[in-house]
Amino acid sequence: MKFFSKIYQFVKNIFNINQFSKEKSNLFIYRYLYYLFLPIFILPITSCQQSKSDNQTLKPLPQDSSIQVYFNHSQTSEYQEPYRKKIRKGDNLEKIIVDAINQAESTIDIAVQELRLPLIAQALTKKHQSGIKVRIILENNYNRPWSDFTSDELIKLTKREQQKHLEFIKFVDINEDGRASDAEINQRDALKILRNSKIPLIDDTADGSKGSGLMHHKFIVIDNRFVIVTSANFTLSGIHGDYDNYDSLGNVNNLIKIDSVELADIFTNEFNIMWGDGVGGKFDSKFGLQKPRRDFQEVIFGDNKITVSFSPTSPTKPWIHSSNGLIGETLKSAEKSIDSALFVFSAQRLSNILETSHQKGVKIRTVIEPDFAYRFYSEALDMTGVALSNNCKYELNNQPWENPIQTTGIPLLTSGDLLHHKYAVIDKNIVITGSHNWTEAANTKNDETVLVIENPKVAAHYQREFERLYSNAEFGIPGRIEKKVKQEKKECVEIKAPSTFAEKVIVNVNTATVEELVTLPGVGEKLAGRIINARQEKRFDSLEDLERVKGIGKKMLFKLEGRVSF
Repeated sequence: MKFFSKIYQFVKNIFNINQFSKEKSNLFIYRYLYYLFLPIFILPITSCQQSKSDNQTLKPLPQDSSIQVYFNHSQTSEYQEPYRKKIRKGDNLEKIIVDAINQAESTIDIAVQELRLPLIAQALTKKHQSGIKVRIILENNYNRPWSDFTSDELIKLTKREQQKHLEFIKFVDINEDGRASDAEINQRDALKILRNSKIPLIDDTADGSKGSGLMHHKFIVIDNRFVIVTSANFTLSGIHGDYDNYDSLGNVNNLIKIDSVELADIFTNEFNIMWGDGVGGKFDSKFGLQKPRRDFQEVIFGDNKITVSFSPTSPTKPWIHSSNGLIGETLKSAEKSIDSALFVFSAQRLSNILETSHQKGVKIRTVIEPDFAYRFYSEALDMTGVALSNNCKYELNNQPWENPIQTTGIPLLTSGDLLHHKYAVIDKNIVITGSHNWTEAANTKNDETVLVIENPKVAAHYQREFERLYSNAEFGIPGRIEKKVKQEKKECVEIKAPSTFAEKVIVNVNTATVEELVTLPGVGEKLAGRIINARQEKRFDSLEDLERVKGIGKKMLFKLEGRVSF
């Protein structure tokens, strides 16, 4: 009360209130104090309401009976992390995996880039000890227990890997005495747990090579019936959050669990090709381009149609038959909208397809991991009409959009967390998902999975996750990138800007005249004549069909992408 009395007297003196009547003086002072202190009392209430709105739990969407969809940043549920004991929003992807393992009755096959979560390792150990057949394939760069690294080896690691090892020590040091005892290691070092239990485990050097581009699969097959496909690695940062960063919620990932014997057969076949004789020692495993080429495989069950593609595909083979080709053809089917949430997007031909869709009136929205969104090879730049050189050279076949869009952005995430999705939703009805980043490396080097799922109920889950990310994203080219582009124009005197479609017309190769065909890049009168002769024998139905014309190869197809129609 003394505080407010002093404030009252202070206001009275400032405004010389004594000249007014007592009643008017009090009214004036009270009104002044009201507006003076209003922000102090109202803002916290508004802030609390905003915070409550941001963290509200949404009503779960209905799940398809055969396909369950989960997100570790979901707003429909919450859980307590098993290691940091943090209560947070999201689906516990590790628990979903562990529960699926615990239900296994005969077999468990896992192909994942990295496995560091001890609860998964412990669940696998129990099943292995009970007689369940367990097989594991890892990427060769992540096949050793952290506890096995010597001090000399640690010195040779990259700064990032050394940081991961320090985090591992903190994670293993359960009693926080500053050291990792053997008992603690055997309890929390996932690969040590698997090794101690003698579970058969190989990596992508089992074929006698140095490994594929990346063994980047992230799938599980259980009892030749249940298939789990996820974008997440089985790590703390991939699912829960960095152990030494309490605010971290983990890389933004999704997981689907599918009940289908037919689909399980397809994934088991992929696993067996890579597995060979397993730990037997023969170099009969097949990874990367050593794997046999397989056509896309379709499975229809319940209300679902799923198309499966496994990478890699040799760059000498028709692009249309690759995983990126499947993604591209699915994108072309869009009539209204394409919403994408991507870790990396650097595949030029997919960007060209999106531009063509945009020109036809399809609404394109994209969110990309901030760390990769504005690098010189990122298609986010193309979509916003910007070209960024690398050492004064533009990326080969770089094609900034003629009509840039302002609906490409980066999500705002907790420091340390990454947008790790690799999915798109087409017309709110079809989902492209899996482990496959939208890059050429994923397409032609890595062991990857792409799923195209046609089911609006499944798509609704991915759509809601996209809206969550999109509503909390920043759009437009950052100032630092604009500044860099301006600097390049001054410093790189002889740099030749990549072409846009400003002066270009789309040509129908099945009806165009010679005069129209020669407007295409690299097409002269002779080649135009060969195109006309070839289409008389058989019409062209795709870009790859043009390869049957003498003089048209892979490089020219890149130039023709987005310039021709059929």
